[in-house]
Amino acid sequence: MAKKNEGYLSAKESRRISRENRRITNAYEKQRKRKNVPESEYLTEMRDPNNAVEFDNLHTYFFTDAGTVKAVDGVSFDVPTGKTVGVVGESGCGKSVTSLSLMQLLQRPQGQIVEGEIRLNMGEKAYNVVKVPNEQMQNLRGNFISMIFQEPMTSLNPVFRIGDQVDEVIALHDREGLSKEAVRQRTIQLLEMVGIANSQGVARMFPHELSGGMRQRVMIAMALACSPRIIIADEPTTALDVTIQAQILDLLRNLKDKINSSIMLITHDLGVIAEMADYVVVMYAGRVVEKGTAQEIFANPCHPYTIGLMASKPVVGKKVDKLYSIPGKVPNPINMPNYCYFKDRCEMCVAGCEGEYPCEISLSPTHKVSCYRYYDKTDKGGDR
Repeated sequence: MAKKNEGYLSAKESRRISRENRRITNAYEKQRKRKNVPESEYLTEMRDPNNAVEFDNLHTYFFTDAGTVKAVDGVSFDVPTGKTVGVVGESGCGKSVTSLSLMQLLQRPQGQIVEGEIRLNMGEKAYNVVKVPNEQMQNLRGNFISMIFQEPMTSLNPVFRIGDQVDEVIALHDREGLSKEAVRQRTIQLLEMVGIANSQGVARMFPHELSGGMRQRVMIAMALACSPRIIIADEPTTALDVTIQAQILDLLRNLKDKINSSIMLITHDLGVIAEMADYVVVMYAGRVVEKGTAQEIFANPCHPYTIGLMASKPVVGKKVDKLYSIPGKVPNPINMPNYCYFKDRCEMCVAGCEGEYPCEISLSPTHKVSCYRYYDKTDKGGDR
């Protein structure tokens, strides 16, 4: 009899997993769809009132027919008020899922937050976003948290004019009872604020009539329509050329200061992180492997994965035959190992790496790393 392929699921096993998934996800959905939930259920306290958002031991799973994908598996970091936090890592490491968890825009019912807290600073009070029901979440999106998506052409509706789409955002979150003329005036102001010169003309255009950079500016205008406390920029410059990229980053930086918002910047590009971020969070396979100030991460990368990322970027004036690439591949997210997720790709393993997943080590008050190389001070900075 031929041996079954690894990862093979029989029809019976697949049906059993589907039934179990439906039972779990239905319980989460029922909780989220409740009406008239008292505010006391999702009120919380910020650990530090100077933070705009605090992610605390966040677990976001996707319940698929092949098994449970632990897309975000115990992520903790803070986004301080008025600062930019860069979240960096390779594709599939959980960057976007972390931001979608904050917005409660996960693909449901499969995607669910199963554990942890996301504390959102509302000024005089704080909400635990994980427990906020759908009804109240509508008020938080746009007013307190907004998102600039990765590809503007897929985020803008191709059959509506630009002005109408921005008008809709302002009208939806309007608390002042603005007239149609006042809403359109606010739209024109927003388009001018993001550097669109012919704002009146652009408001009458359709998305396909604009360039990629112009469309991204429109998306930024929509995100800033209600002066949110936190802006999530999910790879806002990926689809743009280098000169437009620089303009968009300058624009984001200036607008952040103008409305005193915080930015959670998700990107693969270490150059963008170096230019924009005050703090850096490095993610790998759904976990934070290193975090610290931009200065600490770039001057002294400590986790082997961060060191590998730094080594794989091209350097001006340095000639190499071939760019470095981290060997191996990411482990299967359905069946994660019980040791360090990076161990099988790591070129700096020590004896302790055979043990369970390493806990977080503080190298300074702001610089933290999860790696066995720093368990013993004699290993610290060791070249292995």
